Amino acid sequence: MVLNDTLDRPLHDLRISLIDRCNFRCPYCMPSEKFHHAYRFLDKNQWLTFEEIARMARIFVEMGVRKLRLTGGEPLLRPRLDELIYELSAIEGLEDLALTTNGSMLSEWSYRLKAAGLHRLTVSLDTVDPEVFHQMSGGRGDLNEVLGGIRTAEEAGFGAIKINTVIQRGVNDHTMLDLVRHFRGTPHTVRFIEYMDVGNQNHWDNAQVVPSGEIFKKINAEFPLQRIDGTQNGGTSEVYRFQDGRGEVAFISSVTKAFCGTCNRLRLSADGKLYTCLFATRGTDIGGHLRQGQSDEALKDVIRQVWRRRDDRYSEIRSKLPRGTQALPKVEMYQIGG
Repeated sequence: MVLNDTLDRPLHDLRISLIDRCNFRCPYCMPSEKFHHAYRFLDKNQWLTFEEIARMARIFVEMGVRKLRLTGGEPLLRPRLDELIYELSAIEGLEDLALTTNGSMLSEWSYRLKAAGLHRLTVSLDTVDPEVFHQMSGGRGDLNEVLGGIRTAEEAGFGAIKINTVIQRGVNDHTMLDLVRHFRGTPHTVRFIEYMDVGNQNHWDNAQVVPSGEIFKKINAEFPLQRIDGTQNGGTSEVYRFQDGRGEVAFISSVTKAFCGTCNRLRLSADGKLYTCLFATRGTDIGGHLRQGQSDEALKDVIRQVWRRRDDRYSEIRSKLPRGTQALPKVEMYQIGG
């Protein structure tokens, strides 16, 4: 039975944050002035255990979820992650198991992830300019480590990796075409993401948003593009192929062309809270129910209640909100993934 929300959107995808920590300090997600050495992250005993995560995943698949994505923070910081992936990949009815990473540890992890049954990888990479990369990772990232990790992932058998790129005007917009040139001719798809007002720490300013239409024009002028797929059926990106057949790029336009109407994602935080939107102000603590020893059916009842009352469409109404509303507290991106 399909579980629909108030806007008739089916529950189909679950994003699971494994950890609230990251080894980068990207200014649009975890700026170093806030997330410094003394910042109090969750205690490790607050994280859902792998056993708890696997149980929740099985319940969600029984309820119609077909895609799981593991996120963070940086999920590769979670020890013995391959053991969890092995369990998840064995769930009957699951069609897609993916992971999003900053790529800094892929050289170490790629073969283990593939052997454990991970289907797909997404790497967050905002530029191939070393200086800009250093700046955008909060001074903690090494571009060569990430590019080397992508090469190792290719060798391990991950054939088509998604490269997620957040574009900010005046920060990395001048490096867009370099990124396209770097991955053109490979199986990988660079996905250009409009800069969003996620969380409360990134001092979002609409003036820093580079619309997807503008990015498209710059790419298309040098490498003519042909549209092949859109955001129907729950997709988030519009996909284009190069007319000469040398690969694809995609655009995630959540500011200028919101896709809330087809969003079918639920998010589970590292400490067991369910969030119905990337821009949610509060979550539902299903982890508390889990640790109280409630049955699978009782947990399903909680999920049904959460999803059936879901009415989120923040990106669609963002521009219509009264001035100052965008400053309302929102869950941080590092707590629930992108």
